[in-house]
Amino acid sequence: MSISYGFHATMTAQPGKGDDLVDFLLASPSLANEDCVVFLIGRSATASDIVHVTEGWTTEEAHHRFFATAEAQALVAQLQPLIVGEPAYLDEVPVGGKAAI
Repeated sequence: MSISYGFHATMTAQPGKGDDLVDFLLASPSLANEDCVVFLIGRSATASDIVHVTEGWTTEEAHHRFFATAEAQALVAQLQPLIVGEPAYLDEVPVGGKAAI
């Protein structure tokens, strides 16, 4: 399957809430969306409240279409109390590699 749009986000959980943030993200409906073909959650090795998300989508339009849904908007609203400040986003276009977890 081809991936033409992706991004990497870094979020800082409220102090001591890194596990809660990870659990919340791993329950994301993005995992069930057929257009989201990469959804990886990682943590900083030195700061457990810093969480990284890498997503790869079939198209940028599919990503925007998903995040325009009521379900995704509710997800974003529920995410806000778990994090400090705004996530840092970097757009990317995955070009290859491997993920096995």
